[in-house]
Amino acid sequence: MDSVCEFLHRVPQPVQWGLAGVGALAIGVKLLSYLQLLANVFILSGNNLRKYGKPGTWAVITGASDGLGKEYAYQLAQKGFNLILVSRTQSKLETLAKEIEAKHADKKVQTKIHAMDFSQNNNADYEALASQIEGLDVGILINNVGQSHSIPVSFIDTTQEEMESIIRINCEGTLKVTKVVAPILQKRRKGLILTMGSTAGWSPTPLLATYSGSKAFLQFWSSALAAELRPDNVDVYLVISHLVTTAMSKIRRPSLMIPTAPKFVRSALSKIGNGGFQNASNTYTPWWTHSFMIWTIETVLGVFHPTVIGINRKMHVDIRKRALRKREREAKKQ
Repeated sequence: MDSVCEFLHRVPQPVQWGLAGVGALAIGVKLLSYLQLLANVFILSGNNLRKYGKPGTWAVITGASDGLGKEYAYQLAQKGFNLILVSRTQSKLETLAKEIEAKHADKKVQTKIHAMDFSQNNNADYEALASQIEGLDVGILINNVGQSHSIPVSFIDTTQEEMESIIRINCEGTLKVTKVVAPILQKRRKGLILTMGSTAGWSPTPLLATYSGSKAFLQFWSSALAAELRPDNVDVYLVISHLVTTAMSKIRRPSLMIPTAPKFVRSALSKIGNGGFQNASNTYTPWWTHSFMIWTIETVLGVFHPTVIGINRKMHVDIRKRALRKREREAKKQ
């Protein structure tokens, strides 16, 4: 200890002040980021949806017949938006459209449906979607369609079919729908593009390698697109979610870290743009416990730290083991 003090006494005072200044600046930046996190989570509201269109403006929602997409449809209809519902199953879309129109008859909410299988990557489907929305005052696009692995699996053991389907749906499908809708938003000089991201794309996730990579792709694409469309007053944001009680996550019981779909979507629509504390631009994490988790990891270790990736791997190895045991039990019952 004495030797350390002796060494410090020999350091010129200007250098000591310089080092102290650097330390104070680093602490100040972290403190400011934490205060911004608290404000975003507990105080500030996001962009008002009326910024993007009055009642009767149209919103396009992909993956609309289940999970988060269905909930986005419910909540946007509640706010008076007309809906173009895009998903794979015609019957589910018809049922959802009738339900929404009946429930919001007082608001005169209209719906249109477009059934398409994103895994087929059929250009005719996108051309038909473009024809269907031509001439409509579209103000919002929710890029929600997505696919993950059926259970956690190593990349080597991922089937060719599953790998290609994930890339077609998550990457190509999202880009092609945006290519259809974005010019309309650009022309009207206002609009919103929300793309569903994932913590699996925020930090590398072993045993979900293809899905993780596809969501990381959407992160970079979305941030780049945001810069391109900013001069046209079109807001582009990536929405990061951790686990939510949906069919994709296969989790039924909510908890502090796992919200229900209605709660998550309500938070997502009320916190649009509140992500200044995060490292990635035009990205926000609406659910409050997810926000604290992300801030802590980004601040303390970083998303690419071996410890973080190792924890991710361990968690998904455990999930895979449980999924395989469940398959075995179900096979014995047959």
